[in-house]
Amino acid sequence: MNNKSENLKEKFKQALSSTARVISEDFDNFPKRNKDKNSENFNFFDLDNLNTRDDFIKARAESDSNALKKKFSDDLIFKKNSPTNSSCKSLYTITEKIRYETLGSKMLKGIEKNLTENYNKIVSLKKKDQIKSKEDVPVIEAFELYMLKNFHNIKLNSITEKILNFWEKDFNKSIFNHIEFLKENLEDQNAYSSRFSKILQEMDIFETDDNENQNEDNQEDNQENPSNENDDSDTENNKDRNQQEETDVSLDSDYNVDEYKLDEQLTDSDSEKQNSEQLLQKKNLKDLNIEYKIFSTEFDEIIKAENLENADEANKLRKALDQQLIGFQDIITKLANKLQRQLLAKQNRAWAFDLEEGLLDSSKLPRIIMDPYNSLSFKKEKDLDFKDTVVTLLIDNSGSMRGRPITIAAICADILSRTLERCSVKVEILGFTTKNWKGGQSRELWNRKSKPGTPGRLNDLRHIIYKGADTHWRQAKNNLGLMLKEGLLKENIDGEAISWAFNRIKRRKEERKILMVISDGAPVDDSTLSVNSGDFLEKHLKKMVKFIEDKSEIEILAIGIGHDVSRYYDRAIKISDVNELGDVMISQLSTLFEKKIKLN
Repeated sequence: MNNKSENLKEKFKQALSSTARVISEDFDNFPKRNKDKNSENFNFFDLDNLNTRDDFIKARAESDSNALKKKFSDDLIFKKNSPTNSSCKSLYTITEKIRYETLGSKMLKGIEKNLTENYNKIVSLKKKDQIKSKEDVPVIEAFELYMLKNFHNIKLNSITEKILNFWEKDFNKSIFNHIEFLKENLEDQNAYSSRFSKILQEMDIFETDDNENQNEDNQEDNQENPSNENDDSDTENNKDRNQQEETDVSLDSDYNVDEYKLDEQLTDSDSEKQNSEQLLQKKNLKDLNIEYKIFSTEFDEIIKAENLENADEANKLRKALDQQLIGFQDIITKLANKLQRQLLAKQNRAWAFDLEEGLLDSSKLPRIIMDPYNSLSFKKEKDLDFKDTVVTLLIDNSGSMRGRPITIAAICADILSRTLERCSVKVEILGFTTKNWKGGQSRELWNRKSKPGTPGRLNDLRHIIYKGADTHWRQAKNNLGLMLKEGLLKENIDGEAISWAFNRIKRRKEERKILMVISDGAPVDDSTLSVNSGDFLEKHLKKMVKFIEDKSEIEILAIGIGHDVSRYYDRAIKISDVNELGDVMISQLSTLFEKKIKLN
């Protein structure tokens, strides 16, 4: 084969390897540059016969899938929840593959594109012209199509629709009512896999069918030993806190292997530097959390706002919020429109083509494959001010925010969410409080254990998701009214709330990430402070904020309502009148978009 073609394939192999190491965070089991090209660790995709675009698509997708398996799939949890009915095991394997691939698709646009393209190609190549009855369609094949359709949103063609139609009613009967739960728990392997295992074992189609045992056992053998991401003792309530110890996949969010980015981003020198930064961040987070003691996380809660109240009460609270909105909507709307014009002016994207260096122009790649003597063509994205952005609003839901402060905070979050969404800026709205006054169940447990000294945080956390970043405002607008729910606002433990919000936003694939905290003062929890040092919660808050400011690329700012919070945050604004909140929130975001803060 021509040396140029071999060189191109070798660069492509190096790019896949570097990318897989960073995605999986498994830096030992993927080969590095200049090591043995035939390393047995590099056997998860075949690069011997890369001749067509479809071959490249398949290689990229398989590489990404296997790296995601190492990152997100815990073999102990997989085996623990594996169905006892052998007929279900191959379907169970498919469900786990779809889970970790869906997580990867949310993490990086390039991964999503690679997997989607490959599955679309697989779908288009299926030939089942002789299908006449259900017996002609293997249940495994139909089930995979069902999962692709419902979790990956793959569009089926007429043939694959026909294949699925024979089985879809059976699948829907058992699975359809659980789909929302499964999608919400993709990050919780234990919850997801145990639910799917139960569903599969209870499916009517498996009551007497045991004809596919051998094939299923073979597929089960393909489940490798992925790295531990989740301990099987994790629960929904403490999962986000445990993820403080994970490293963030900090590949550039514009990573898109379809463009065959064999540029300096994926060279080993940059990858190793990036990996070192990730490991340092992991160590610093561990050190920070070792110093902060928690008596128990057993009673903590991460809850979606819609689960706080029934739909009728949520509608009433939303109407109450709308009534409050009337008084000063005009002022905030004018400011929001100003911000919108400012953002839209920065969102034009452009590329420079036919360059001597940069990103390999994939549109010219076929001519290289057809004739290796053709010269390579590169492209570069022109420098632009605006970057793909996500904003998290973290709102103090403590008792001292009761009344006008929490109402104004909810109104401003509502307005900002609508405004930024029009500009393609994702917005997440979170709240933090405690489940109880005076320590709740954690305090009761502490009492039963003879009140050990300096127990650390001694209350039950309640972290609330009012609106996810990928949820449209219309779907979440009633949730914002729930901030006005009677009895919701209790204590505020800011440090852990910021840690939770940080771990959520750091996993986002957007290039620019902004965390805005709205609070009315210092963290206060009487139960905790009565049995620990008086600055216990403040010290953790300061360390957490300092870590984000100095050791991450996330931009954090705070607005203190009636209190100066600059002793906690480098970038902080105090407002004396709560009516100033809308103006300040929008002006602060406007300033950020005008000029990016340079982080240390």
